[in-house]
Amino acid sequence: MHGNLSGLRPAQLKSLGNLYRRRIEPGRVGSPELARNLAELSNDVRREVSVLIDRRGRVISVSVADAKAAELPEVRQGENRLAGFHLLHAHPRGGALSKSDLSTLFLKRLDAVSAIEVRNEGQPGLVHTAHLTPPGTVGEEEDWRILPPVPAFQIDEFDLGAQVSALEEEIARAASTREAKKDRERALLVQIDQGEFDAEERLEELGELARTAGAEVVYKELIYRRNLKPGTLVGAGKLEELTSRAYHLDADLLIFGQELGPAQAREIEAATGLKVIDRTQLILDIFALHAQGVESRLQVELAQLRYMKPRLLGAGAALSRIGGGGGSAGGGAIGTRGPGETKLELDRRRINDRLAFLEKQLEGVAQRREERRKSRERNDVPVVSIVGYTNAGKSTLLNAFTHAAEEPRRVLAENKLFATLRPTSRQGYLEGIGPVVLTDTVGFIRDLPKDLTRAFRSTLEEIGDADVLLHVVDAAGPGADTRLDAVNRILEELGFVDMPTVVALNKADAADPETLARERERTEGIPVSALRNIGLADLKEALADAIGQVQRQELARQEEVRALAAEWH
Repeated sequence: MHGNLSGLRPAQLKSLGNLYRRRIEPGRVGSPELARNLAELSNDVRREVSVLIDRRGRVISVSVADAKAAELPEVRQGENRLAGFHLLHAHPRGGALSKSDLSTLFLKRLDAVSAIEVRNEGQPGLVHTAHLTPPGTVGEEEDWRILPPVPAFQIDEFDLGAQVSALEEEIARAASTREAKKDRERALLVQIDQGEFDAEERLEELGELARTAGAEVVYKELIYRRNLKPGTLVGAGKLEELTSRAYHLDADLLIFGQELGPAQAREIEAATGLKVIDRTQLILDIFALHAQGVESRLQVELAQLRYMKPRLLGAGAALSRIGGGGGSAGGGAIGTRGPGETKLELDRRRINDRLAFLEKQLEGVAQRREERRKSRERNDVPVVSIVGYTNAGKSTLLNAFTHAAEEPRRVLAENKLFATLRPTSRQGYLEGIGPVVLTDTVGFIRDLPKDLTRAFRSTLEEIGDADVLLHVVDAAGPGADTRLDAVNRILEELGFVDMPTVVALNKADAADPETLARERERTEGIPVSALRNIGLADLKEALADAIGQVQRQELARQEEVRALAAEWH
């Protein structure tokens, strides 16, 4: 027996225990005798009384609680199967199936849920029953079908077994059809708006991230919450809505725009039955998907391990009781003896060893990059670092500047986020300057995960070796100003915000004229289209002017040093 049993008399507890001995005909909702017993007990204790019945007609659980709080076994059925149990309970105050009853039916995938109305003096009244409907059922507005109520003496006339078999066949057939058509994971996106001015833009960006990772976005929602719920962020009611949405859209992935703690992710997964990831995990997955060179692969693995380490799971509460007492001879209390957190600590040790190995490997890569940089310095070749928000068109611009249309000089340029993960250098030519080195860097993004920032810091710090920054802005995309500011914030964190910078307003041919004019005035940027070779001559001229000014300043500095040296001598 389960639920709140406080205050019950011994006779009432005995009557509850007797319910376990009740058997009903397999495939039926209940029996008139069981309905009468439940109604009498519910009237006597003034609370809802529930019984859980398996498909063989056995009562396997008795609870003094409503459907939501009733004791249900934690059984994971396949996607095409129902739970194998139905819930029968009595409403002491009468009434049909409640919202809580129907939610439990859907979330627990019960075969059915039934409520018995209790009349005066504990007599059973009408019995209300509901069962699930297959996803995508035409004409059904809800996730369930409520049957017409019947008197308690007719409770055993409905063939629940046949209904469940037909329902599972329909679910399996629909799932098989969808699986044949589905070639990508189907995802629901959730972005929480806590009053940010760019919340809608963040949701659109989350959709682009999901698309880049290979998911098919079937639904996205912006949820306003001034105060987040500690465990689930959005609350149980909203999670129930999302579960229903996933059921009908055949989605199996739920992506949050906010970073989730390990406990939050587990609680949301338990409530929805979906795979749950956050924005950080999504970005890490994209980086792993696009990592090509040795250095970028090492950096991505390093970031993933750092993200994974605090999320390692042991045995939960049971693990905290294990003290490593060394068996019965160790003298520990019962339930506290055993090997301790051996498996968990072993996993942590392996991760720590791998982290140390990766960091050592990356040190060697950084040294080789430093040697290449010094070689360029000895040759006295000006360097231009191309920076910008991810998918702004940096690689396309590099290809256009260096005429690298064919392999192997051509740099990968795709309409995806983070298509380029490693710095790529190509030699170009500027009139009045001569040969220059143009370096394409990893794309920036707002709120870049800390683990990734740490992993790619050595790559990003190479920006500081440039003479001039070429900041590429997607002028045609929404929120060009906020994306430009996000890049500037990252440059400021790295200490490069005061470097000579030329702004290129890329995709100008597709930009809104008013937006383009506003950004030109705000940034003094040069409108270009790297894809159509528009405005590149003006951009090259601006870069030549900026490099020339840097060179003149360097010459003046050297003259000043020589003058001071001569004066000293």
